[in-house]
Amino acid sequence: MSKYFQESIETASREEIKKLQDERLVKQVQYVYDNLPYYRNRMENKGIRPEDIHGVEDLHKLPFITKDDLRDAYPYGLLARPLSDCVRIHSTSGTTGRRVVAFYTQHDIDIWSECCARAIVAAGGSKEDVVHICYGYGLFTGGSGLDGGSHKVGCLTLPMSSGNTERQIQFMTDLGSTILCCTPSYAAYLAESIEARGVKDQLKLKAGIFGAEAWTEEMRREIESSLGIKAYDIYGLTEISGPGVAFECSAQTGMHINEDHFIPEVINPQTGEVLPDGEKGELVFTCITKEAFPLIRYRTRDICILSREKCSCGRTHVKMTKPLGRSDDMMVVKGVNVFPSQIETVLLNQGFQANYQIIVTRDKSHQDKIEVQVEKTPFMAQDQTFDVQQATKKLTAGLKAMLGILADVKLVEPNTIPRSEGKAVRVIDKRNLYKS
Repeated sequence: MSKYFQESIETASREEIKKLQDERLVKQVQYVYDNLPYYRNRMENKGIRPEDIHGVEDLHKLPFITKDDLRDAYPYGLLARPLSDCVRIHSTSGTTGRRVVAFYTQHDIDIWSECCARAIVAAGGSKEDVVHICYGYGLFTGGSGLDGGSHKVGCLTLPMSSGNTERQIQFMTDLGSTILCCTPSYAAYLAESIEARGVKDQLKLKAGIFGAEAWTEEMRREIESSLGIKAYDIYGLTEISGPGVAFECSAQTGMHINEDHFIPEVINPQTGEVLPDGEKGELVFTCITKEAFPLIRYRTRDICILSREKCSCGRTHVKMTKPLGRSDDMMVVKGVNVFPSQIETVLLNQGFQANYQIIVTRDKSHQDKIEVQVEKTPFMAQDQTFDVQQATKKLTAGLKAMLGILADVKLVEPNTIPRSEGKAVRVIDKRNLYKS
């Protein structure tokens, strides 16, 4: 069984990787300049033309792009190919209802599938394996990405999607699933459910590929122990492609970034200065092979560290740490991106003021819980006819529609949520997920 899906590129020398990146970057910059007025205008505003970019060493000259830019360009402003060339979209949730929509040509899908195939093989997968995928499908990238990677490797693929735990366990035991792909919190819940049903000895699982939310090393060890597997991390963003941008190998000392498709940088989030390897900063990606939705210097807002130390697995691509935090106020809860501004929008639309606090916890079974404490307005507090139960029910429904997950809403009296003289403390995350 091979250790690699594409050995020649996964173990290429640094000189070979640099040469490939230089060639692809030059070509990609010309491509976006020619096909995307949005990029062309940004480059011209900085006094940059494609001929100024000769390789990776010139990458810092190019302007950044952010999620706000993607929202402003919704839906077609950053589409570089005719719509007739595109075969799929995926999408993220929006902070105020406006989503980010990413487009894919068949070429883009094939590359994405290859990246996920590398992750599966790095986790010990081969065509002899049964890959059990309970990431969500649909607009979410998790299910589709690992599905495509599993097919590339030649595994028997179980496209279970999320939920219906009883059926998950039945198929897992009856069909002999060997590699589990889902969020780490759902893996923990599955382990608990399997234990409760007394069927652990019927499992054939050997590995798990878990992503879409932050998880600690303690959680990893607990999942490994309870399921009898080795647990691997995987990283990706819908805007870049989805899972498979980076993945763990057997060494588990960071995630290898697929550098033949994505050039990573780490920057100072305040100044935009590019930082050397080994320093902590905001992760930035440049896509050098994407056709439909090519992003140049995309600011992920994830904080991490890059390392080019030699890896025992033999792969030569740079490694990134797990995200160590965020440079914005986004949270990931149950695999879903949640912004305080989304919650604020719902509150204001329903007649509340922007006096609220979000408390995120994770219980012993590793399930995320989100509580939103909302102050009544003074008028509500004085109104004898104000129906707290009905208002809570309406807020809960509004937040579910906006976020896609259920939040526990608690209405509290006016002026009971602590005020701050500086930036309001909107989020209290008690999960202790980010450890450097």
